[in-house]
Amino acid sequence: MADKTEVPKHDVIIVGAGPAALSAAIYTTREDIDTLLFERGVPGGLAAITDQVDNYPGFPDGVPGLELANNFQKQAERFGAAIEFGEVTAIHDDGHWKRLETTSGDYLARAVLIATGSDYKKVGVPGEADYYARGVHYCATCDGAFYRDKRLVVIGGGNSAVQEAMFLTRFASHIDLLVRSTIKASEVLQDELQKYIDSGKVTVHLETSTEEIVGEAGAVTKVIGKHDGKKVEFPTDGVFVFVGLKPNSEFLAGSGIELDHLHLVKSDEDLCTTLKGVFVAGDIRSGATMQIASAAGEGATAALKIREYLEGHKRPIQN
Repeated sequence: MADKTEVPKHDVIIVGAGPAALSAAIYTTREDIDTLLFERGVPGGLAAITDQVDNYPGFPDGVPGLELANNFQKQAERFGAAIEFGEVTAIHDDGHWKRLETTSGDYLARAVLIATGSDYKKVGVPGEADYYARGVHYCATCDGAFYRDKRLVVIGGGNSAVQEAMFLTRFASHIDLLVRSTIKASEVLQDELQKYIDSGKVTVHLETSTEEIVGEAGAVTKVIGKHDGKKVEFPTDGVFVFVGLKPNSEFLAGSGIELDHLHLVKSDEDLCTTLKGVFVAGDIRSGATMQIASAAGEGATAALKIREYLEGHKRPIQN
Protein backbone atom coordinates (compact mmCIF):
# COMPACT_ATOMS: atom_id res chain seq x y z
CA MET A 1 0.00 0.00 0.00
CA ALA A 2 1.28 3.47 -0.86
CA ASP A 3 2.06 6.04 1.85
CA LYS A 4 -1.15 7.89 2.78
CA THR A 5 0.43 11.23 1.95
CA GLU A 6 0.72 10.05 -1.67
CA VAL A 7 -2.75 8.53 -1.96
CA PRO A 8 -5.45 10.72 -3.59
CA LYS A 9 -7.98 11.93 -1.02
CA HIS A 10 -11.60 13.00 -1.48
CA ASP A 11 -14.49 13.99 0.74
CA VAL A 12 -16.73 11.41 -0.91
CA ILE A 13 -16.10 8.53 -3.26
CA ILE A 14 -19.15 7.02 -4.91
CA VAL A 15 -18.79 3.48 -6.22
CA GLY A 16 -20.90 3.30 -9.37
CA ALA A 17 -22.34 5.91 -11.71
CA GLY A 18 -25.96 4.90 -12.17
CA PRO A 19 -29.05 6.99 -11.31
CA ALA A 20 -28.54 6.68 -7.52
CA ALA A 21 -24.84 7.57 -7.75
CA LEU A 22 -25.27 10.49 -10.15
CA SER A 23 -28.21 11.89 -8.19
CA ALA A 24 -26.12 11.78 -5.03
CA ALA A 25 -23.25 13.49 -6.85
CA ILE A 26 -25.54 16.31 -7.98
CA TYR A 27 -26.40 17.02 -4.36
CA THR A 28 -22.91 16.68 -2.90
CA THR A 29 -21.13 18.74 -5.54
CA ARG A 30 -23.70 21.53 -5.37
CA GLU A 31 -22.63 21.93 -1.75
CA ASP A 32 -18.95 21.98 -2.68
CA ILE A 33 -18.29 18.51 -1.30
CA ASP A 34 -15.36 17.06 -3.26
CA THR A 35 -16.85 14.03 -5.02
CA LEU A 36 -15.34 11.29 -7.19
CA LEU A 37 -17.33 8.51 -8.83
CA PHE A 38 -15.82 5.19 -9.88
CA GLU A 39 -17.54 3.42 -12.76
CA ARG A 40 -16.39 0.17 -14.32
CA GLY A 41 -18.85 0.21 -17.20
CA VAL A 42 -21.20 2.79 -18.68
CA PRO A 43 -22.41 5.82 -16.69
CA GLY A 44 -26.14 5.50 -16.15
CA GLY A 45 -26.13 1.84 -15.12
CA LEU A 46 -28.96 -0.34 -16.36
CA ALA A 47 -30.90 2.80 -17.29
CA ALA A 48 -28.32 3.56 -19.99
CA ILE A 49 -28.94 0.23 -21.68
CA THR A 50 -32.73 0.39 -21.46
CA ASP A 51 -34.28 1.16 -24.81
CA GLN A 52 -37.09 3.42 -23.58
CA VAL A 53 -38.03 4.57 -20.07
CA ASP A 54 -41.73 5.41 -19.80
CA ASN A 55 -42.16 5.61 -16.03
CA TYR A 56 -39.63 8.27 -15.01
CA PRO A 57 -41.42 11.42 -13.78
CA GLY A 58 -41.18 14.51 -15.95
CA PHE A 59 -41.15 12.74 -19.32
CA PRO A 60 -44.80 12.31 -20.37
CA ASP A 61 -43.80 10.78 -23.71
CA GLY A 62 -41.06 8.62 -22.23
CA VAL A 63 -37.34 9.05 -22.76
CA PRO A 64 -34.64 6.83 -24.26
CA GLY A 65 -32.66 5.25 -21.43
CA LEU A 66 -29.35 6.43 -22.83
CA GLU A 67 -30.60 10.01 -23.09
CA LEU A 68 -31.82 9.96 -19.49
CA ALA A 69 -28.50 8.51 -18.32
CA ASN A 70 -26.55 11.14 -20.27
CA ASN A 71 -28.63 13.89 -18.69
CA PHE A 72 -27.89 12.51 -15.21
CA GLN A 73 -24.18 12.54 -16.04
CA LYS A 74 -24.14 16.02 -17.58
CA GLN A 75 -25.94 17.51 -14.61
CA ALA A 76 -23.58 15.92 -12.09
CA GLU A 77 -20.53 17.00 -14.06
CA ARG A 78 -21.88 20.55 -14.40
CA PHE A 79 -21.63 20.89 -10.62
CA GLY A 80 -18.13 19.44 -10.52
CA ALA A 81 -18.51 15.70 -10.12
CA ALA A 82 -15.61 13.72 -11.57
CA ILE A 83 -15.96 10.21 -13.00
CA GLU A 84 -13.01 7.84 -12.91
CA PHE A 85 -13.33 4.81 -15.16
CA GLY A 86 -12.08 1.80 -13.27
CA GLU A 87 -13.16 -0.78 -10.74
CA VAL A 88 -13.18 -0.67 -6.96
CA THR A 89 -11.97 -4.06 -5.76
CA ALA A 90 -12.06 -3.61 -1.97
CA ILE A 91 -12.99 -1.18 0.81
CA HIS A 92 -11.08 -0.96 4.10
CA ASP A 93 -11.70 1.00 7.28
CA ASP A 94 -8.59 3.08 8.05
CA GLY A 95 -10.11 5.01 10.93
CA HIS A 96 -10.96 8.54 9.82
CA TRP A 97 -10.44 7.48 6.22
CA LYS A 98 -11.95 4.73 4.14
CA ARG A 99 -9.37 3.21 1.82
CA LEU A 100 -10.54 1.93 -1.55
CA GLU A 101 -8.44 -0.46 -3.58
CA THR A 102 -9.06 0.18 -7.26
CA THR A 103 -7.67 -0.78 -10.63
CA SER A 104 -6.09 2.71 -10.62
CA GLY A 105 -4.44 2.30 -7.24
CA ASP A 106 -5.53 3.20 -3.71
CA TYR A 107 -7.83 6.13 -2.89
CA LEU A 108 -8.90 7.59 0.45
CA ALA A 109 -12.31 9.06 1.25
CA ARG A 110 -13.92 10.51 4.34
CA ALA A 111 -17.21 8.92 3.29
CA VAL A 112 -18.19 6.33 0.69
CA LEU A 113 -21.46 5.69 -1.10
CA ILE A 114 -21.99 2.23 -2.56
CA ALA A 115 -24.29 2.53 -5.57
CA THR A 116 -23.11 -0.32 -7.78
CA GLY A 117 -26.56 -1.65 -8.60
CA SER A 118 -27.21 -5.09 -10.02
CA ASP A 119 -26.83 -6.83 -13.33
CA TYR A 120 -29.54 -8.98 -14.86
CA LYS A 121 -28.70 -12.65 -14.85
CA LYS A 122 -28.50 -13.97 -18.37
CA VAL A 123 -29.69 -17.28 -19.77
CA GLY A 124 -26.47 -17.48 -21.73
CA VAL A 125 -27.84 -18.83 -25.00
CA PRO A 126 -27.03 -17.86 -28.61
CA GLY A 127 -28.91 -14.76 -29.73
CA GLU A 128 -29.47 -13.34 -26.24
CA ALA A 129 -26.69 -10.77 -26.43
CA ASP A 130 -27.20 -10.15 -30.16
CA TYR A 131 -30.80 -9.02 -29.67
CA TYR A 132 -30.44 -7.22 -26.38
CA ALA A 133 -32.82 -4.21 -26.37
CA ARG A 134 -33.93 -5.24 -29.87
CA GLY A 135 -36.28 -7.99 -28.81
CA VAL A 136 -34.60 -9.33 -25.66
CA HIS A 137 -35.45 -7.48 -22.45
CA TYR A 138 -35.06 -7.79 -18.70
CA CYS A 139 -37.58 -5.20 -17.44
CA ALA A 140 -41.31 -5.57 -18.09
CA THR A 141 -42.28 -2.19 -16.68
CA CYS A 142 -39.63 -0.53 -18.86
CA ASP A 143 -40.28 -2.26 -22.16
CA GLY A 144 -43.57 -4.17 -21.97
CA ALA A 145 -45.66 -1.44 -23.59
CA PHE A 146 -43.70 -1.82 -26.84
CA TYR A 147 -45.40 -5.18 -27.34
CA ARG A 148 -49.04 -4.22 -27.41
CA ASP A 149 -51.02 -6.96 -29.17
CA LYS A 150 -47.84 -8.96 -29.80
CA ARG A 151 -46.77 -12.46 -28.79
CA LEU A 152 -44.11 -12.77 -26.10
CA VAL A 153 -41.94 -15.42 -24.52
CA VAL A 154 -41.10 -15.05 -20.84
CA ILE A 155 -38.22 -17.13 -19.46
CA GLY A 156 -38.14 -18.05 -15.77
CA GLY A 157 -40.20 -19.73 -13.08
CA GLY A 158 -39.64 -17.73 -9.90
CA ASN A 159 -41.67 -14.94 -8.32
CA SER A 160 -40.34 -12.24 -10.63
CA ALA A 161 -40.99 -14.26 -13.79
CA VAL A 162 -44.57 -15.03 -12.80
CA GLN A 163 -45.27 -11.47 -11.64
CA GLU A 164 -43.80 -9.95 -14.79
CA ALA A 165 -45.58 -12.43 -17.06
CA MET A 166 -48.91 -11.43 -15.52
CA PHE A 167 -47.98 -7.75 -15.88
CA LEU A 168 -47.12 -8.25 -19.55
CA THR A 169 -50.63 -9.59 -20.25
CA ARG A 170 -51.72 -5.95 -20.12
CA PHE A 171 -50.02 -5.51 -23.47
CA ALA A 172 -49.30 -8.86 -25.14
CA SER A 173 -51.86 -10.90 -27.00
CA HIS A 174 -50.34 -14.13 -25.66
CA ILE A 175 -47.41 -15.18 -23.49
CA ASP A 176 -45.49 -18.46 -23.52
CA LEU A 177 -43.83 -18.93 -20.13
CA LEU A 178 -40.79 -21.20 -20.44
CA VAL A 179 -39.84 -22.85 -17.15
CA ARG A 180 -36.66 -24.92 -17.01
CA SER A 181 -37.99 -27.24 -14.31
CA THR A 182 -41.04 -26.39 -12.20
CA ILE A 183 -42.58 -23.11 -11.12
CA LYS A 184 -40.97 -21.98 -7.88
CA ALA A 185 -43.10 -18.89 -7.35
CA SER A 186 -45.17 -18.57 -4.19
CA GLU A 187 -48.52 -20.36 -3.99
CA VAL A 188 -50.34 -17.04 -3.98
CA LEU A 189 -48.70 -16.05 -7.27
CA GLN A 190 -49.30 -19.48 -8.76
CA ASP A 191 -52.99 -19.24 -7.87
CA GLU A 192 -53.16 -15.84 -9.55
CA LEU A 193 -51.28 -17.11 -12.59
CA GLN A 194 -53.85 -19.87 -13.02
CA LYS A 195 -56.47 -17.23 -13.87
CA TYR A 196 -54.37 -16.09 -16.82
CA ILE A 197 -53.80 -19.68 -17.89
CA ASP A 198 -57.54 -20.37 -17.77
CA SER A 199 -58.25 -17.26 -19.84
CA GLY A 200 -55.79 -18.37 -22.52
CA LYS A 201 -53.50 -15.35 -22.07
CA VAL A 202 -50.60 -17.43 -20.72
CA THR A 203 -49.39 -20.90 -21.62
CA VAL A 204 -46.89 -22.49 -19.22
CA HIS A 205 -44.28 -24.88 -20.59
CA LEU A 206 -42.70 -26.82 -17.73
CA GLU A 207 -39.36 -28.63 -17.99
CA THR A 208 -38.60 -26.61 -21.09
CA SER A 209 -35.12 -25.23 -21.49
CA THR A 210 -34.19 -22.25 -23.64
CA GLU A 211 -31.61 -23.16 -26.27
CA GLU A 212 -31.49 -20.22 -28.69
CA ILE A 213 -33.12 -16.89 -29.49
CA VAL A 214 -33.53 -16.49 -33.24
CA GLY A 215 -34.24 -13.42 -35.34
CA GLU A 216 -33.97 -11.93 -38.76
CA ALA A 217 -33.74 -8.39 -40.12
CA GLY A 218 -32.69 -7.21 -36.66
CA ALA A 219 -35.81 -8.47 -34.90
CA VAL A 220 -36.55 -11.54 -32.78
CA THR A 221 -38.78 -14.09 -34.49
CA LYS A 222 -38.71 -17.19 -32.31
CA VAL A 223 -37.24 -19.00 -29.33
CA ILE A 224 -35.92 -22.52 -29.71
CA GLY A 225 -36.29 -24.68 -26.63
CA LYS A 226 -36.02 -28.31 -25.62
CA HIS A 227 -38.60 -30.48 -23.89
CA ASP A 228 -38.22 -34.20 -23.22
CA GLY A 229 -35.09 -34.12 -25.35
CA LYS A 230 -36.97 -32.79 -28.36
CA LYS A 231 -36.63 -29.38 -29.99
CA VAL A 232 -39.62 -27.07 -29.64
CA GLU A 233 -40.11 -23.65 -31.23
CA PHE A 234 -42.07 -20.66 -29.98
CA PRO A 235 -42.82 -17.90 -32.52
CA THR A 236 -42.55 -14.55 -30.75
CA ASP A 237 -42.08 -10.83 -31.20
CA GLY A 238 -40.02 -10.42 -28.05
CA VAL A 239 -38.39 -12.22 -25.15
CA PHE A 240 -38.36 -11.18 -21.50
CA VAL A 241 -35.81 -12.90 -19.27
CA PHE A 242 -36.44 -13.09 -15.52
CA VAL A 243 -33.96 -15.52 -14.04
CA GLY A 244 -32.80 -13.21 -11.26
CA LEU A 245 -30.50 -10.29 -10.54
CA LYS A 246 -26.84 -10.49 -9.68
CA PRO A 247 -25.90 -7.77 -7.16
CA ASN A 248 -22.58 -6.07 -7.85
CA SER A 249 -21.31 -6.64 -4.33
CA GLU A 250 -18.41 -9.07 -4.75
CA PHE A 251 -15.86 -6.37 -3.94
CA LEU A 252 -17.30 -6.00 -0.43
CA ALA A 253 -16.04 -9.39 0.77
CA GLY A 254 -14.02 -8.91 3.93
CA SER A 255 -14.98 -5.24 4.29
CA GLY A 256 -17.14 -5.66 7.37
CA ILE A 257 -20.18 -4.48 5.41
CA GLU A 258 -23.09 -6.83 6.03
CA LEU A 259 -25.05 -8.30 3.12
CA ASP A 260 -28.41 -10.05 3.13
CA HIS A 261 -29.10 -13.56 1.82
CA LEU A 262 -29.32 -12.18 -1.73
CA HIS A 263 -25.94 -10.43 -1.36
CA LEU A 264 -27.58 -7.01 -1.28
CA VAL A 265 -26.16 -4.41 1.13
CA LYS A 266 -27.95 -3.95 4.43
CA SER A 267 -28.50 -0.44 5.78
CA ASP A 268 -30.25 1.46 8.54
CA GLU A 269 -32.90 4.15 8.07
CA ASP A 270 -30.16 6.67 7.26
CA LEU A 271 -28.86 4.45 4.43
CA CYS A 272 -25.70 3.78 6.45
CA THR A 273 -24.16 0.33 6.18
CA THR A 274 -22.66 -1.65 9.04
CA LEU A 275 -19.35 0.14 8.36
CA LYS A 276 -19.47 3.67 9.74
CA GLY A 277 -19.00 6.28 7.05
CA VAL A 278 -20.07 3.96 4.25
CA PHE A 279 -23.57 4.48 2.83
CA VAL A 280 -25.63 2.66 0.22
CA ALA A 281 -28.34 3.64 -2.28
CA GLY A 282 -30.13 2.24 -5.30
CA ASP A 283 -30.61 -1.29 -6.55
CA ILE A 284 -27.69 -2.67 -4.52
CA ARG A 285 -29.46 -1.82 -1.26
CA SER A 286 -31.38 -4.55 0.51
CA GLY A 287 -35.08 -3.69 0.21
CA ALA A 288 -34.72 -1.46 -2.85
CA THR A 289 -37.63 -1.30 -5.29
CA MET A 290 -35.39 -1.61 -8.37
CA GLN A 291 -36.85 1.45 -10.11
CA ILE A 292 -34.94 4.38 -11.62
CA ALA A 293 -37.09 6.99 -9.89
CA SER A 294 -36.64 5.47 -6.44
CA ALA A 295 -32.90 4.99 -7.03
CA ALA A 296 -32.57 8.69 -7.83
CA GLY A 297 -34.49 9.57 -4.69
CA GLU A 298 -32.31 7.33 -2.56
CA GLY A 299 -29.22 8.93 -4.04
CA ALA A 300 -30.44 12.36 -2.99
CA THR A 301 -31.27 11.08 0.50
CA ALA A 302 -27.88 9.41 0.84
CA ALA A 303 -26.14 12.65 -0.17
CA LEU A 304 -27.93 14.57 2.58
CA LYS A 305 -27.04 11.89 5.14
CA ILE A 306 -23.42 11.97 3.97
CA ARG A 307 -23.35 15.75 4.40
CA GLU A 308 -24.57 15.33 7.99
CA TYR A 309 -21.93 12.68 8.59
CA LEU A 310 -19.12 14.85 7.21
CA GLU A 311 -20.24 17.83 9.28
CA GLY A 312 -20.00 15.68 12.37
CA HIS A 313 -16.53 14.40 11.41
CA LYS A 314 -14.84 17.56 10.24
CA ARG A 315 -11.20 17.34 9.27
CA PRO A 316 -9.51 19.21 6.45
CA ILE A 317 -8.26 17.24 3.48
CA GLN A 318 -4.50 17.43 3.12
CA ASN A 319 -3.06 16.79 -0.31
